[in-house]
Amino acid sequence: MPLTLLVVDDDLGTRLSISDYLEMSGYLVISAENGQEALKLVEKHQPHLIVTDIAMPEMDGFELVKQVRSQPAFRLLPVIFLTAHTSTQERIRGYQLGCDNYLPKPFELEELGVVIRSLLERSQLIEAEWRTRLSDPGQTNASPTENRHNSATLPAVTIHLTEREQQVLDLLAEGLSNAKIGDSLHLSSRTVEKYVSSLLRKTESNNRAELLRFAIENDLVN
Repeated sequence: MPLTLLVVDDDLGTRLSISDYLEMSGYLVISAENGQEALKLVEKHQPHLIVTDIAMPEMDGFELVKQVRSQPAFRLLPVIFLTAHTSTQERIRGYQLGCDNYLPKPFELEELGVVIRSLLERSQLIEAEWRTRLSDPGQTNASPTENRHNSATLPAVTIHLTEREQQVLDLLAEGLSNAKIGDSLHLSSRTVEKYVSSLLRKTESNNRAELLRFAIENDLVN
């Protein structure tokens, strides 16, 4: 499955040019014209990376990143700021909020592509390492944060899932959308959503990212 990227910019031309380039590069791209709209897409689609402008109506890029970073599930989500204003204070503020990289406007799409690949490779390595440590709770060199993850898996919480719920969970873990899951299991998107809601309730999760983290920690998915 292609990785999902969120592009946020109030300028339609910029949004389309970035989206087209990234789609041609093999990514699945979703887009928003302001931070408020983007925040809803983050919670709904759990993208692997965000590319966002700073100056936007409704909610600017700074506030968007602040709210995204306030959610534990998205604290390591890579973020790239695009901006026509590159003062030192602005860059400092962005980095303090959790921005991973700045690209000043105008920028080259090829450079953006390289930065994205670099950040995604890093985040995928971090996730792989995290999964490895979860599968081996006996490691003694884990950091306090990792030890907290490991201790959460011992003992594993017993959750009773129906066969269909397990199928939906397995496909969620592969990154499939409701529509794709429905196509795979021959169900409507609305029916899939009902199964997802049931999974959220049974695992006491607030969103899909928390659900997947819970599933990984408790060996509910491979």
